[in-house]
Amino acid sequence: MKLSSAALLVWMLSLSVPVYATDIPSRIEINYAVTTDIGEGEINEVMEIKHMDDGRHSYSINSEAQATGIFKLLEPNSITRHSEGMITENGLRPSRAYEKRGKKEPSVALFDWANHTVTVNHQKHKAQEKLPEGTLDRLSLSYNFMFTPLPEHHVERHVTNGHGLMLSRYTITKETLNTPLGKMKTIVLTRQENKNSKLKRIVWLAQNNHMLPVRIVSIEDNGREIEKIVTGINISYKADY
Repeated sequence: MKLSSAALLVWMLSLSVPVYATDIPSRIEINYAVTTDIGEGEINEVMEIKHMDDGRHSYSINSEAQATGIFKLLEPNSITRHSEGMITENGLRPSRAYEKRGKKEPSVALFDWANHTVTVNHQKHKAQEKLPEGTLDRLSLSYNFMFTPLPEHHVERHVTNGHGLMLSRYTITKETLNTPLGKMKTIVLTRQENKNSKLKRIVWLAQNNHMLPVRIVSIEDNGREIEKIVTGINISYKADY
């Protein structure tokens, strides 16, 4: 990770705590190695944060996953995820999110906070649901706790994946995680599933790296097991912050 002297000072002051307005990065890039039950891949994620004239901050996150090696013959298309919105004192507030797999039509979620509704569009089926306060999409959930502190034992958030809306409950624990970048102290969010559910989602957030997501393990709706582990982090700051 390459940082200027000024950025390094800001970085040191922000260790182990969420990021607030005085030390918000302008750009974060994270690379992951991906392992699935049928092959391997890689993910590149970029979060960009813009300082607005009224003092607020907007964000956008882009994630692109693609297979590597022999697995690329089976899965030649990439998976693109996107989330954009505003940063508030309570975390991220998305306005639009989507997921696109190859040449298929994207699954889209549009957040109307003024009217408290979220519109999801999946496979040409559009539905509108009530929008609970604090709702996130799957991508923004991973970065949300950069900007708002976690409770001590558990946290709940409504989350949409572009198909619908569900309440996710996570228990909170701590773990020292071995990564290709070295050992990291992490906060671990483990989603609580229904008794007979085969789904799983566990997220490791780096305490000393802005609470960035450094490992995610999941079993998806299609039964596929996926693990992604961080292989690189680059953080940029603008001098006018």
